[in-house]
Amino acid sequence: MKTAFLVAGIILMASAVILTVIDKIRMRRLIRSLTKMLDDAMKGDFKETRFDESDMSYLESKMSEYLSRSVLSARQVEEEKDRIKSLISDISHQTKTPVSNLILYSELLAEEDLPESAGEKVASIRSQSEKLKFLIDSLVKISRLENGIISLNIIETDLGSIISEVCSELRPKAEEKGIGLFFEDTDTKIKCDPKWTYEAFLNIVDNAVKYTDKGEIRISVTDYEMYVKTDIKDTGTGIAESELQNIFGRFSRGENASRKEGVGIGLFLSREIVTGEGGYITVDSKIGEGSCFSVLLPRA
Repeated sequence: MKTAFLVAGIILMASAVILTVIDKIRMRRLIRSLTKMLDDAMKGDFKETRFDESDMSYLESKMSEYLSRSVLSARQVEEEKDRIKSLISDISHQTKTPVSNLILYSELLAEEDLPESAGEKVASIRSQSEKLKFLIDSLVKISRLENGIISLNIIETDLGSIISEVCSELRPKAEEKGIGLFFEDTDTKIKCDPKWTYEAFLNIVDNAVKYTDKGEIRISVTDYEMYVKTDIKDTGTGIAESELQNIFGRFSRGENASRKEGVGIGLFLSREIVTGEGGYITVDSKIGEGSCFSVLLPRA
């Protein structure tokens, strides 16, 4: 009897060991299977597989179903991006020539001997055409950035050369209004996309010129441990405190801004660019005392 119990005990212990080993083997197989699924999904090579009806395979089946839907969703997103890319390209191409022609013909008309009232209308046509061109260009740029069609190429860049180029572009416009545009040169290096950073600074400084009727605009650079701060300070009309929180919104224009030319998209584009480069923009302003826009970008 004792021998029978002993044999039975040994058999039970052996069975338990065998079952444990089998469970470990099944668990390892499951982990390997799930790992392979995830690896294939990350590489974009995932393909759905059939499984049996055991508990472990049920988990594999659910994971497979989830990944299949994720891969399908990713493909749909890429297809949608391709459609948006094509649409943006068409808009940019199809509108470029008509708008350029409007500006050209308005310039030619302005050279004619026209009555004063007609001359004013021609000047208005040209102004609105240029506004339309700027709006279309800005919307195309924003759409390309937001949809990942254009990616920012972050490299070590000389900040001073970017701002100097912006000042050279806008100084004639400032001088025409009788205001000074000053920049304290710097040899500081930052991490950014030079082309898009130029676009961001151009929009901010252009706004400063646009909304400053007398006085000056000063651009200065301050080095910090992790960031480089560029201050664009003007003596313009200023922005009401209640409007500051919305100043970077798409098509946002303050009460004072509504009396000036513009479409309210430049600051939005600037913020999108700077944020994409790992930086941020702040603004300090008071009505009648001017504004100071501070652009902080990662230090090289």
